[in-house]
Amino acid sequence: MSESVATLPKGGRVRPKLGRDDVMMRLWMVVIALYLVVTLAFPLYAMLSKSVSTFRFDLTWFEFQVSNEEGRFDAAPILASALNANLGLYVEADLVTGSDGRLAATEFFPEFSFRSPVMYRIRGTVDDATFLVGSTRHQGQEWVELDSNTFRRVQLRPATSTGLDNFRTYFATPALSNSITNSLVIATLSTIVTIVLAFAYAYALNRSCARFKGFFRLVAMAPILVPSLLPGIALVYLFGNQGMLKSLLMGESIYGPIGIVIGAVFFTFPHAFLILSTALAISDARLYEAAAALRASPWKTFWTVTIPGARYGLISAAFVVFNLVITDFGLPKVIGGQYNVLAVDIYKQVIGQQNFEMGAVVSVVLVIPALLAFAVDRFVQRRQVAQLTARSVPFQPKPDRARDRAWFTCCTVIAVFILGILGVCQFAALVKFWPYDLSLSLNNYRFDLMDGGGWASYYNSIKMGLITAAVGTVIIFFGAFLVEKSNGFTTGRNIFQMFAMLPMAIPGMVLGLAYIFFFNDPANPLHVLYGTMAILVICTITHFYTVSHLTAVTALKQMDREFEAVSASLKQPAMKLFSRVTVPVCLPAILDISIYLFVNAMTTVSAVVFLYSPKTSLASVAVLNMDDAGDIAPAAAMGMMIFYTNAAARIIHLALSRGVMKRTQAWRFR
Repeated sequence: MSESVATLPKGGRVRPKLGRDDVMMRLWMVVIALYLVVTLAFPLYAMLSKSVSTFRFDLTWFEFQVSNEEGRFDAAPILASALNANLGLYVEADLVTGSDGRLAATEFFPEFSFRSPVMYRIRGTVDDATFLVGSTRHQGQEWVELDSNTFRRVQLRPATSTGLDNFRTYFATPALSNSITNSLVIATLSTIVTIVLAFAYAYALNRSCARFKGFFRLVAMAPILVPSLLPGIALVYLFGNQGMLKSLLMGESIYGPIGIVIGAVFFTFPHAFLILSTALAISDARLYEAAAALRASPWKTFWTVTIPGARYGLISAAFVVFNLVITDFGLPKVIGGQYNVLAVDIYKQVIGQQNFEMGAVVSVVLVIPALLAFAVDRFVQRRQVAQLTARSVPFQPKPDRARDRAWFTCCTVIAVFILGILGVCQFAALVKFWPYDLSLSLNNYRFDLMDGGGWASYYNSIKMGLITAAVGTVIIFFGAFLVEKSNGFTTGRNIFQMFAMLPMAIPGMVLGLAYIFFFNDPANPLHVLYGTMAILVICTITHFYTVSHLTAVTALKQMDREFEAVSASLKQPAMKLFSRVTVPVCLPAILDISIYLFVNAMTTVSAVVFLYSPKTSLASVAVLNMDDAGDIAPAAAMGMMIFYTNAAARIIHLALSRGVMKRTQAWRFR
């Protein structure tokens, strides 16, 4: 009896046969990955291409010939450069254009008249020379003969080259390149101050028995609910030329680095506090008992036990704050004065000078420190090790009246600073005419009488926030489910993860400008989205994709893969498991993602400032526009409307979360 010998395929590995669910999950993963490619990778590529594109008129590329009154071309052709030399119209710098501009051919003929009977000829001296006759494009060395009336519609187009000329121009212009130093200085100072204050605040709430901890935690989160422009407006009312506390600055101006740093500390404080509070909440009491047994002083214990235990949190918080400050646009735009920073330079180049190429150059420069900060933060998080093991004893602070009072005072001072900024904004929104008529009125809420978009911009923001929360939550959570619960397909999942993490490193201003280059191209079939609410939603979802994705992945990792194994053994479709098990179990995380997207959609400025149209103006952009128009009090009023809307959304989210926990998470508390 012969025995059949099973042979392995070449390579020695058996590839399992893909089931229908595996194929469908991979297809859906590809679809969402394509969404990220189209909404992130392609726009960034378009922006990078724009930054290395230089447009320059080479007047030796065009030559003209003019007939006599009988229509004969007896005169010799003459180059545009020779005509320019005779007339002195342009110097070399004038011929470098910031965009694909054009020169009118008639400028080289000062006595030109469209009623003249003479004829004109024009051609290129090289094959790449291009000119337009009306909307008709001509290229090459063939003569084009035109009458005077038609010749007035001739426009020369610049030569396009690819290189680093734009970057050389940028670094050779001190007014622009100094913005790099300014941005780094502001970001560094703001990071140091914020980390010190946030660490003290988090330490007080986690390592002391100070009173009213819940209240202090609530106050710490308030700055997240407002756009970054709002602290700038408050500082103007406090320390501006007619500010209430102007004398405290001892002659220094709030318009510049001082104002930017103070405002940056306000709006980055909650981000640093959350990270540091988490780092300090996990500690092993045995280490402190050992330090006490060795008679180490509290100061030495702090530096040898507390700081090393929280070092990863400190580093991560520092880079998060640094990234937020260096990429922020709203605050330095409101209170920066003449102190240029990179994010504002992008706005000035694009909106002020229509120099899109230089705006792209500044964007590339801005991306570099943001990417470095993001990369270091990712590296630090990978090296982080568990601080709490199975044998650890959770640290419980012991009451100490003097120490607790000191920490309570520290928290009170910081809380007063946060509430004071918000209180000043609300006061400014209600005062009739600062500082001459301090009686209260609702006149500043008559947004329809102000520049900026009126109440329609506020309703647009709510609409965009709701759509972003609904659509974004579905896309992001489903994408996280696919990448976390798919079998095999390691390479594809890793590529998906890379694209999912990339948005965190891209500043909002950069993404918004990239969307102009990509979606505003008439050759792009997605051009129809430009100027609509859809592109604002897409940009916002993409901009805030990473944090939401990480939230979803964290929730999904808590679910054991035995759920998938049991579902497969019962021959149940993966989508049925997803809808009946995964979604209910992860519902708290899904609600967290939705409120995160809604709040950020309400407050974001930088990501949408280039993309809105008159019909899709947003509340956060209205704050900026009203401030530009000098309507500072109405700008504060609109900012406070954003704050109250986000606060109400948070309360609704809290109520829904509690209801969801009772109905779908009861198994957690058995």
